[in-house]
Amino acid sequence: MEVILPIMNQFSEIETCVECSAKNLKNISELFYYAQKAVLHPTAPLYDPEEKQKSCFGNPLAPQALEDVKMVVWKNTTDGVQDNGLTLNGFLFLNTLFIQRGRHETTWTILRRFGYDDELELTDDYLHPQFRVPAGCSTELNHLGYQFLQRLFEKHDKDQDGALSPLELQNFFSVFPCVPWGPELYNTVCTTDKGLLSLHGFLCQWTLVAYLDVRHCLECLGYLGYPILSEQDSQTQALTVTREKRIDLEKGQTQRNVFLCKVLGARGAGKSAFLQAFLGRSLAQRENPGEPSLYVINTVQVNGQEKYLILYEVSADTTFTKPSDAACDVACFIYDLSDPRSFSYCASIYKQHYMDSQIPCVFVASKTDLPEAAQQPGLSPTEFCYKHCLPPPFLFSCHGQGPPATAVYTKLATAATFPHLNAVELGAASFWLRVALGTAVTALVGFTLYRLLNKNK
Repeated sequence: MEVILPIMNQFSEIETCVECSAKNLKNISELFYYAQKAVLHPTAPLYDPEEKQKSCFGNPLAPQALEDVKMVVWKNTTDGVQDNGLTLNGFLFLNTLFIQRGRHETTWTILRRFGYDDELELTDDYLHPQFRVPAGCSTELNHLGYQFLQRLFEKHDKDQDGALSPLELQNFFSVFPCVPWGPELYNTVCTTDKGLLSLHGFLCQWTLVAYLDVRHCLECLGYLGYPILSEQDSQTQALTVTREKRIDLEKGQTQRNVFLCKVLGARGAGKSAFLQAFLGRSLAQRENPGEPSLYVINTVQVNGQEKYLILYEVSADTTFTKPSDAACDVACFIYDLSDPRSFSYCASIYKQHYMDSQIPCVFVASKTDLPEAAQQPGLSPTEFCYKHCLPPPFLFSCHGQGPPATAVYTKLATAATFPHLNAVELGAASFWLRVALGTAVTALVGFTLYRLLNKNK
């Protein structure tokens, strides 16, 4: 002991010392037992004898055993048991007691059940369970995922004001190794009048993450403990993979609830303002714009059903090198009504990448509060849309004092929900409807003139 103790005190990584003899077979089985234990259930990640590192412990026990555990804690602490349950101090005492008694394997069994590895980091298998998303499909949160996230929101909303303050949001992120959302969050979703994250905005942000980066969404749900708290096999239970878009077009209906709209237009056409207007913010209300965001997400009513619409601002400098660069559920082309050269950019992108696709397209004339300029060169926007069997340009402005109008966003969401009605068929139908209407009017006028002439005779 006189030789060993100074060594153990000097080197904290030495967990156990066993006096043994290969000649006399003294403590040989104990030696292998502690050697195996040191590898399978190491002490160092759980407990530092100098720093008194804290760690977690939990294990389902029989009713009597559970009462015995609580009795031990109650006898050895002043505030370890409260309301017939363990407090944090009691929990930490129990954890320390098991470690001091050499029951590391119990703690490690539980930790590994909760997805931790030997370095007390969550394993990749736990954070990233297998989740296959076929081409043409998308990912959405289902009712289980939304229920789980709403419970977490209500848990962290300590003042019960229906919003998460910066401090409450910081507490929510405390289980993450780093904050998953940046300051652009407040320009991505709706906020309260005080600029706080509401439940609606909170769920919208999670919907956006699930749609754009399902791997990151699974990881975040893992850090939040979804499988354990929801008693599910993995985080994949909180998500749904939609069917292929090709099948939606064939059947003429979709089961999707989340749609992506790419907003295209020349520099200065008003794309950023258009995105923020979707969150109910006019130019007059954006005194301190904060960190910009290329994405915004909000809900829209389509035929009485709530749909999530994501707007993505495509930079005017973007080069479309492959078909997926243009892919989306609906394309929105914005041009500055007061700029004579603004529309030509939209017309060019449309003819190059969208004219022969099945993606519904909507043209929007922004800044309608300014004097209209003749668009040069080529056809006027109205003539262009008529020629390509598209609805006429939608007039839009977000320069007023009140919230911007929402009709254009409903139009975009409806086009995305019913793409088969907004493709060539709808344009052709609209064209022939106009032709038929024109013919009918011409015939009616001719018949009226004929009767008048006969009457005059």
